[in-house]
Amino acid sequence: MHVKILGSAAGGGFPQWNCACTNCRLVRSGKFPGKIRSEAQVAISRDGRSWLLGASPDLRAQIEASRELQPREGTGASPICGVVLANADLDHVLGLLLLRELQPLNVYATASVIHILRHQNSMFTMLNRASDQVRWHAATPGESFELCIPSGQASGITCSPISLSARYPVYVSGSDPHLNPNEAALALVITSDSGRTLVYAPTAASITQPFREWIERADLLLLDGTFYSDDELIRVRGTGERAREMGHLPVGGEDGSLRQLAGLRIARKLYIHINNTNPMLNETSPEYRSVREAGWELAEDGWQAIL
Repeated sequence: MHVKILGSAAGGGFPQWNCACTNCRLVRSGKFPGKIRSEAQVAISRDGRSWLLGASPDLRAQIEASRELQPREGTGASPICGVVLANADLDHVLGLLLLRELQPLNVYATASVIHILRHQNSMFTMLNRASDQVRWHAATPGESFELCIPSGQASGITCSPISLSARYPVYVSGSDPHLNPNEAALALVITSDSGRTLVYAPTAASITQPFREWIERADLLLLDGTFYSDDELIRVRGTGERAREMGHLPVGGEDGSLRQLAGLRIARKLYIHINNTNPMLNETSPEYRSVREAGWELAEDGWQAIL
């Protein structure tokens, strides 16, 4: 199974269009000791067929930058067979609307996220203008399922969703009785037919015990690295919510993910979904050094691995 990080930034990308924080300003001046990043997006592929983990607003450009995701001869010949959604955040689902050109696709998400997209938001009816254009498959936390191509043929790749948070995006109607708090935000455990495992958690409010048990068995971990500190937005912008209030466990601090997962022995572990304000984006910063010295990497657009 081939894993490719198409994008590695949080919502808005890096630099962010309306931000002139120190990081964004230095990037635009060409003086930033770090890398530009598009919005978080991961593709997994096997035997010439691909599935997307999430659907980034930057998806079109990310596909054009990745030959293996581009269509073969003719129209409707994309190797992309489907999408697995970990949550309903806009930077995780807006790319679905870019996939509306009538090619059959499988979309896997919890019943609550499917309800949000299909019943609370009329724009997503564009994905079902024709019969079997998009087939929606309800995923239940704790129950594994196999990814399939649109014809129904199994891929040999298994997904095991893990509930991580009860927090839905702010655009979602919280009074809707169809929404299950256990289905708001997931970690996706992707297992290849060789038995090797990717754990993808772009939004992680906490390190729960079931989540930690999966992490400890993983071959590759892509973990929420949105903010380095809990008060990052407040310090950079002078206002805003804390990281935990937004459903993100910070990287640093006494009980951040770096400390909680100290000593974790897996082959590769990377922080992904990194916000433009995060000081660890600066590769000369003490925050970057602390992450690297602890054995972590920062996800970068174009990074690849074979599992």
